[in-house]
Amino acid sequence: MLLRMRGVSKSFGQHRALDRVDLDLARGEVVVVLGPSGSGKSTLCRCINRLETVDAGSIELDGEPLPQEGKDLARLRSQVGMVFQSFNLFAHMSALDNVTLGPIKVRRLGREQAQRRAMDLLERVGVADQARKYPAQLSGGQQQRVAIARALAMDPKLMLFDEPTSALDPEMINEVLAVMVELAASGMTMLVVTHEMGFARKAAHRVVFMDAGRVVEEATPQAFFTAARTERAQDFLAKILTH
Repeated sequence: MLLRMRGVSKSFGQHRALDRVDLDLARGEVVVVLGPSGSGKSTLCRCINRLETVDAGSIELDGEPLPQEGKDLARLRSQVGMVFQSFNLFAHMSALDNVTLGPIKVRRLGREQAQRRAMDLLERVGVADQARKYPAQLSGGQQQRVAIARALAMDPKLMLFDEPTSALDPEMINEVLAVMVELAASGMTMLVVTHEMGFARKAAHRVVFMDAGRVVEEATPQAFFTAARTERAQDFLAKILTH
């Protein structure tokens, strides 16, 4: 099991964002996390790569507990790629430099080798022709694809996507989802928080439905979308699928 979460809880003041969450993710598996706003989906992602510390429970990556701090934490972060809602690219660096920064600084890769690899990845996500441009010169969809290439440049064991298309215009959503579908098909282990039901149907091995900080239901996409078991999930789907 690549990722194992047991009894994970996290509160912010009086608000319990995660409530005793158990979740496993096998190597090569694509899991889509669905749920209403405020159900704990983003907090789940942020706890997995230690952007948030958990109050209780355990998280293991590849059989090892998540490190608390220091070099071990940096190593963990290099093994878990994260793609955010808001791209988070360095504005003063070109697309190419954004992608080479991690491999050069953390992996100690030579500049030439890092650039070759970065160009391959930018090609893979369809923005190699934008390599010398700065984030402000790119569309939202192009920025998000650069962000995916940047995460992949570290050769992560696991990719986390936290609503990667929610800040994009409709026509840009598909170009980002196409890259994610290709990534899923290539065998990358992925945990994807999204409202894109089409992606969940096409690329996920499993759907996890969260509500009020808990995992309420887990099923294959086929089973979940055609016959969700819990009333909460049925209610959620009724609202989403009729719009």
